Amino acid sequence: MATPIDVTQTVFERFGAQDVPGILEWLDPQIVINFYGPKIIPYAGDYKGMDEARRFFETVLSSVDIHQFEPEQFLNDGNMVTVTGHLHLTARSTGRSFKSDFVHVITVRDHKWRRFRDFMNTAVAAEAFA
Repeated sequence: MATPIDVTQTVFERFGAQDVPGILEWLDPQIVINFYGPKIIPYAGDYKGMDEARRFFETVLSSVDIHQFEPEQFLNDGNMVTVTGHLHLTARSTGRSFKSDFVHVITVRDHKWRRFRDFMNTAVAAEAFA
């Protein structure tokens, strides 16, 4: 049986492969996604349900070129997984790149993501998209 870390690693692998349908297989139908940041970041905001989750992941993948998306540590506490790591992206709309550490806090229920919260240095991302 897949652990919350196994589920999270699978979603991350599918994200790296830009496999949105594959990501959606591992999301709870009532998924809630929170990406904290200003509206200039195309994917910032709150998303609820599968249709909005699809829109979130498609927007992320169409808005940036991914040079590095490197999870460093997966910490599990019951149904919560916290992932720390590093990223290096380029905003496609401006051609400007940015680097940041990130923290993702994921709630897993019945072997699917129920909530995904993304924390990173949104100031550098906003600057790249401006």
